[in-house]
Amino acid sequence: MDEKSLRDLLGRVRQGDAGVDEAVAALKGAPFEELGGFATLDTHRTLRVGMPEVVFAQGKTAAQVAAIARKLAQRGPLLVTRLDEEKAGPARRAVKGSRYDPVSRTLSKGRMSLPVRGPVAVCCAGTSDIPVCEEAAVTLEVMGVEPVRIFDVGVAGLHRLLARRGDLDRCVAVIVAAGMEGALASVVGGLVGKPVIGLPTSVGYGASLGGLAPLLTMLNSCAPNVTVVNIDNGFGAGFVAGLIARQG
Repeated sequence: MDEKSLRDLLGRVRQGDAGVDEAVAALKGAPFEELGGFATLDTHRTLRVGMPEVVFAQGKTAAQVAAIARKLAQRGPLLVTRLDEEKAGPARRAVKGSRYDPVSRTLSKGRMSLPVRGPVAVCCAGTSDIPVCEEAAVTLEVMGVEPVRIFDVGVAGLHRLLARRGDLDRCVAVIVAAGMEGALASVVGGLVGKPVIGLPTSVGYGASLGGLAPLLTMLNSCAPNVTVVNIDNGFGAGFVAGLIARQG
């Protein structure tokens, strides 16, 4: 149950259109559900934080992912992340109408219907950063937020970013994914008066240290509107940006 459903139910009780017994029956379920001895599903997460529990598929078997996805999809929108293509088949068959994206390695179905203030820009420095960006973009889509994709606009060709200034200005927040030295987040932060979420990626040569170099660059940004999520954490960046877009 999400907040809208709960408010609708309580409103019906207050108006006399629903009885106490109906309300009790709707609320009787525990805030979690045990599943097969391998998972405990947080069924009230939507009510608390505005989005259902998201499935992190890495390290789970295909059968486990499929069982969890099936249960969660019965309650609302579904998002599965880090789902490799060889595991995707059982989950897709378990959730009819779901969509698998091999670039972002996500499986999704449905989207939230809460009002939003505007779109979120999802930028990346280079084409190699697109998979992480797409994980953020799919997360936004499930949250009911429009992602504006601005790809391959790194600082080695700054004019490419400046040509998309209008797109940046119409967004309420900006996600910036970059590997290598990770300078793009600071540049974007200096151009827009919006929250900028730095998303360091593991793209780069040896001295980028698997994303540690861009992480430290973004953490040391001189642009005060830049905050940072973990390396390759497209879901985390998308979720935070989605919450920003839904405020107010």
